[in-house]
Amino acid sequence: MINITLPDGSVKTFEENATPHDVALSISEGLARNVLAAIVNDKKWDLHRPIGTDATIRLLTWNDREGKEVFWHTSAHLMAEAIEQLYPGVKFGIGPSIETGFYYDIDFMDYTISSEDFPKIEAKMAEIVASKQPVVRSEVSKADALAFFEKKGDEYKQELIRDLEDGSITFYTSGSFVDLCRGPHLPDMGLIKAVKLTGLAGAYWRGDEKRKQLTRIYAVSFPKKKELDEYLTMLEEAKKRDHRKIGKEMELFTFSPRVGLGLPLWLPKGTDLRKRLENFLVKVQRRYGYQQVITPHIGNVNLYKTSGHYQKYGTDSFRPITTPQEGEEYFLKPMNCPHHCEIYASQPRSYKELPLRLAEFGTVYRYEQSGELHGLTRVRSFTQDDAHIFCTPDQLKEEFCKVIDIVLLIFRTLDFKDYTAQISLRDPNNKTKYIGTDENWEKAERAIVEAAEEKGLNTITELGEAAFYGPKLDFMVKDAIGRKWQLGTIQVDYNLPERFELEYIGSDNQKHRPVMIHRAPFGSMERFVAVLIEHTAGNFPLWLTPVQAIILPISEKYQAYAEQVRDELDAADLRASIDDRNEKTGRKIRDAEIKKIPFMLVVGEKEAAEHTISVRGHGMQDLGVMTVDKFAQQVSDEVRAMKNPKLL
Repeated sequence: MINITLPDGSVKTFEENATPHDVALSISEGLARNVLAAIVNDKKWDLHRPIGTDATIRLLTWNDREGKEVFWHTSAHLMAEAIEQLYPGVKFGIGPSIETGFYYDIDFMDYTISSEDFPKIEAKMAEIVASKQPVVRSEVSKADALAFFEKKGDEYKQELIRDLEDGSITFYTSGSFVDLCRGPHLPDMGLIKAVKLTGLAGAYWRGDEKRKQLTRIYAVSFPKKKELDEYLTMLEEAKKRDHRKIGKEMELFTFSPRVGLGLPLWLPKGTDLRKRLENFLVKVQRRYGYQQVITPHIGNVNLYKTSGHYQKYGTDSFRPITTPQEGEEYFLKPMNCPHHCEIYASQPRSYKELPLRLAEFGTVYRYEQSGELHGLTRVRSFTQDDAHIFCTPDQLKEEFCKVIDIVLLIFRTLDFKDYTAQISLRDPNNKTKYIGTDENWEKAERAIVEAAEEKGLNTITELGEAAFYGPKLDFMVKDAIGRKWQLGTIQVDYNLPERFELEYIGSDNQKHRPVMIHRAPFGSMERFVAVLIEHTAGNFPLWLTPVQAIILPISEKYQAYAEQVRDELDAADLRASIDDRNEKTGRKIRDAEIKKIPFMLVVGEKEAAEHTISVRGHGMQDLGVMTVDKFAQQVSDEVRAMKNPKLL
């Protein structure tokens, strides 16, 4: 007999060949119908796989993130099986679940594939689902695994197998399809009720541009057709909100192949928007005692070797910059923190100076794969709203709580209401990915957990998601159409102060090591603006929008009056421009609607004679005729009525 401990601490006794399904059935038949897999002793486990020993267990359903991962990973196998039947001889790379759905990287050999082929692949998947074929796990020796895929002619799987230890290799079989996989999977394909292939992309094998480019097919699946329908509706709304489309229409940013892939160019209106966000945060930071600094865009390669970034991010960085001096190399900086450590180390420090809070809108560079670049959300050059707090261990929790306050202030101001704080900790089973002592990691993790509890945050905990130098608190925000984004991060770091040998003289007149907090409430300006565009559909808060009003003279005769109105609004600190094109007023209004300009001020003979303006609000609202002074007062009052007016 074995003892199974449930999440509530209760213990149930079963025969040693009991499975997670047996555990679920002992609780209720309804749970047994809905459970997909389990976490057994912190490992994902198939529903019908015997447990064998005393264990703690957590049952997974569609409502659990890990349950969705199992569902979507099985769906990737389903798609691969359908493709293998339709395109015999193709070779398979990897097919993981992702945040929403899954993909599979496939070498289609001499076949051509396009989105026009999606319906027949979906039809074949539906055919397999209807058969309700089981998904069967088997343990395979390394030699047998290599022999199987050598016979099949799949060099990609063979390469993956060579990296695995003998005795740890498993296959999963569904119908005629056999795949190398650690699992777990759904018990059978019949649980997958709705599937939609969503996109094609190129993906270099193992992310190496020198290797063959495979075809990546993206898809999503659900246990109910209704959920797929709702998801597709959300996708349609997302297309309307695409920041690339809206950014072009509103003239916020652009890209140029001559400048380079993933290197955004901020246009005047986008720069105005971005600067307003930066100025807002500067005012917030001033309130909390931050000091602004500026550091170079490059640094000596030894700086990043000291910090550990060279070892961890070297393959994701641009190639080193060599100089006429033999052996001298520089990097485009991948992070700002090593530079800030050097600012701290530039003079002796006393405990009386701490906490020292250094802030910078610092531009950093990462060589993202070309296939991964996406508008402003994934770029090669981005500016972090970075800051580093150097404090004593006793000050750590209070400082961490203050940073949480800043993040929540930003969310309130920009109307992000639905968010979860993700506590990202070390993977206890794979500590080789991280630097630093167990003692420092435990102290850092404890500080984050206690601060989150003290602030009453709605939290989830993710093992293995910590930065290589320390645990962190990531804020996961849902936008207006329910998509989840990671915005804002706070990280505790005992390790960089050790690596840079940072010190302060304590009240005991002895040398001590400070603790470091990394924080970026926006994350990166590029990604934050992209998310803000899609969250608001380009209808920014009035204090933030680059152009608050556009003046539309109905003919050239009223150009001088339009300029007078603009000057009066400018004197009232409102942002207005004039559309003086030789176009009909209706066309000008439609164009202003596309550009999401909050107010359209039509001026003609009557308005010029009476010193008034005819006001239309975005969304084709007729707000009537009023004086320029009255309009300016109303807009100013609306801005002042917003949250935190002193900071805007």
